[in-house]
Amino acid sequence: MKLVDRLAQCHTPLTVKDAADFTLSHLNGAAEFASRVAHSPIRYVLSDDLTQLCTVLAYSKGSRTVTCADLLHVPAETVWVEWREAPWRAELERHGFPINAADTACSGRRGAFIQSSTDGRRGLIRTFWSDKEIATDVLASSMEAYFDFDTPEGEEPRAEDDDHRPTVCVSDGEDGDLLQRCFRFRYERSWDAYYKQARCSQATKQAITRHALSTIATDIPVLLAFLLLLGVRSGVCHRPQSFAQLNRSRARSGKLPLLDHVEVHAPVLPAYRFGGAEGNGIRTRPRRLHHVRGHLVRRGNKIFWRIPHLRGNSRAGAIRTRTVTWTVGESKPSVG
Repeated sequence: MKLVDRLAQCHTPLTVKDAADFTLSHLNGAAEFASRVAHSPIRYVLSDDLTQLCTVLAYSKGSRTVTCADLLHVPAETVWVEWREAPWRAELERHGFPINAADTACSGRRGAFIQSSTDGRRGLIRTFWSDKEIATDVLASSMEAYFDFDTPEGEEPRAEDDDHRPTVCVSDGEDGDLLQRCFRFRYERSWDAYYKQARCSQATKQAITRHALSTIATDIPVLLAFLLLLGVRSGVCHRPQSFAQLNRSRARSGKLPLLDHVEVHAPVLPAYRFGGAEGNGIRTRPRRLHHVRGHLVRRGNKIFWRIPHLRGNSRAGAIRTRTVTWTVGESKPSVG
């Protein structure tokens, strides 16, 4: 079952009991989003190949710059996006993120609910996940991210609700950092109130904040890469999934209906093609075989993605195709 269906069927509110005075606190969790995702006009489910592509784009050198910010917009006022954790974690590990083997073994699905302005340029993101593919429990991030793609350089992005809760700024350390300029992270309102009155040390609160941030921050670049591909014609392949017939059968069995969604797949990209042993015939001293990270470059209405590839050791042949070019406004990507 997809994460969106599990989320739509969550109706148990999240409450926690104080160990000292036994008071109950209600926290905003998955149950508050059940109706929202069920009524969302667009629900995307990423295939494994697209999840890998978006993660590579997100964490390859140069792909998080503000040069493509004008191409980003959310396609509706509410949008759901989900993907499997296994291919996502595998790519994160390749890009240097520390991945716990136990987490990979029990990984399930991840998703994000995006609420946007009518022009798709500003909004709020909350993330969700299940621990296993077969798990019914859905967990929600205690933090949310708000964004404004039109934030001028040197200014702060402004939240639509003008709520002045404390925020966290995340940077990837690169010049022209889209996360740093356009995004801020903060506790959801009920979680913010809960942690403010929690009786624990400042060091403990900081550790909790870092953990909470880790449940959402690494998802954002992947979502941005997906939105970028959505904005390029033929950037992704759409396959609408309707469950009308299946839901009639489920209804007769007393089961809840499944939600329609759109499966999205990666565009067909050329495989690496290797030449003969002598390559282009030029005799040079062989370089050691090494991996070259992918990187994204924007030039006018064209986006160039240099595919991650191996370089060196002429005996292994020469990679003939390493660059994919997406042209904004034309019908299909070209390959160079």
